[in-house]
Amino acid sequence: MSNAVVLGLQWGDEGKGKVIDLLSGSVDVVVRCQGGANAGHTVVVDGKKTILHLLPSGALHEGARCVIGNGVVVDPLALQSELADLDEAGVNLRPRLSVSDRAHLVLPYHKALDAAREAARGAGKVGTTLRGIGPTYQHKMARTGLRCGQVCDSESFRVALSKQVDAANQELAALGADTLALDTVLSEAMPACEAMAPMVCDTAAIVHEAVAADKRLMFEGAQGVLLDIDFGTYPYVTSSNTGIGGVITGSGASHKDVGEVIGIVKAYTTRVGEGPFVTELDEVAGKELRDRGGEYGATTGRPRRCGWLDLVITSFACRLNGVDTIALTKLDVLSSGDDIDICVAYELDGARIDAPPASVEDLARAKPVYEKLQGWSEDITGCRNFEDLPVAAQEYVQYIEQQTGVKVGYIGVGPDREQTICR
Repeated sequence: MSNAVVLGLQWGDEGKGKVIDLLSGSVDVVVRCQGGANAGHTVVVDGKKTILHLLPSGALHEGARCVIGNGVVVDPLALQSELADLDEAGVNLRPRLSVSDRAHLVLPYHKALDAAREAARGAGKVGTTLRGIGPTYQHKMARTGLRCGQVCDSESFRVALSKQVDAANQELAALGADTLALDTVLSEAMPACEAMAPMVCDTAAIVHEAVAADKRLMFEGAQGVLLDIDFGTYPYVTSSNTGIGGVITGSGASHKDVGEVIGIVKAYTTRVGEGPFVTELDEVAGKELRDRGGEYGATTGRPRRCGWLDLVITSFACRLNGVDTIALTKLDVLSSGDDIDICVAYELDGARIDAPPASVEDLARAKPVYEKLQGWSEDITGCRNFEDLPVAAQEYVQYIEQQTGVKVGYIGVGPDREQTICR
């Protein structure tokens, strides 16, 4: 296996955690490249579920070094909580975890700003996770943010943090929200930042050294390509580049070194939060699919909106990111016996289109053009070879390959690490 990138090709929640965990057993370094604690990667090993938010999904493999890259926004409180959860599970990740000194910090005032801004938007809210991600990226771009490297000098960091709280309180007051007590912020944030300090270093150097030593690296994306700040369904997107570009800028790796691009696609489509969703099912059918698939957010617990597989956005995401291989997840959820619709194009104002429009207003008016495929009722959770799948399930996979032009190399037939067909 060469180096690899793992990206979600829908609106997140595609099952990246399982695929990354499956593949990271054969890599030396796993690098998280963007996003923050708004992500939720679920890993199931021997029936035991672990949900990771900030930490790379390679955390459960003892041989893998885990890197939180410069493109990630790091909540030190969330990081310490997640490390403590792993401690309880018997996994001490600290000796093999490195956090970029260039990564920006998510601090309590970012979460307060996130909540206040969403409340001020009213009906026009974006539907954020309220984890402070957007305000942190905003401060990064405004060149006013605080970075992880600053926590290594506790006294100067305390002064800088105090100034940022004062500035945030001015905005909170203008929005009519409660302001923050400086002493409370310092007492919450400083211990977590000081605990993180020994892990902070130049992670780009780690990546470069690993490449030079011919070690195997996996670059882990968060969220999904349709949430990309540039190419997603703007403004109902996250605050970072979730595609291949974000992997390069968020890790320090060269484009020559990222290797195979593996795109994760759920066998149907889900979305959390606001924004247009062309293949969304009605309330009754959507709830049935949600309950079968356990579609509730790993980070927020919110019920996910559910719909048929949309190959318009999937093909678009494949083209944008040069996807070499698709990993198809949750195929077992479709084992209902009913025929399956699959979206192959949109109809907009009487014209057929094959790519999602940039305008969310246009996307909201688009109608799905469906092809109907035969369903299957057999339980496929025990299948370990492609030939073991029912013929209709095989044809569903092959249809995806034909429409996207990308091979489906991995097929998830259940939540556990071992419930995967590798082709």
